[in-house]
Amino acid sequence: MTFTKRKVRTRTKIRGTSDRPRLSVYKSNKYVSAQIIDDEKGVTLAFAKGEAKELGKMIAEKALKAKIKKVVFDKGGYMYHGKIKAVADGAREGGLEF
Repeated sequence: MTFTKRKVRTRTKIRGTSDRPRLSVYKSNKYVSAQIIDDEKGVTLAFAKGEAKELGKMIAEKALKAKIKKVVFDKGGYMYHGKIKAVADGAREGGLEF
């Protein structure tokens, strides 16, 4: 299965709402970035870029400042291991629930 098919299949099932926005993760060759998105309004509520575990903690800190505690995790078509798992673990340590 290709990356694009996995990404589309995941995105059709995951939607961020005002009560539970979507935590989307993007991975390039150099950076990992995450953003919290309210899909109903089409608005990015928080954004962070950096190394994986610290990124999870940073995005959780920004989310808690914006009074967001529960999110839906969108791994963006990537397999759940390595950097993606580290972002999720860091976000959980920072206080986010998903």
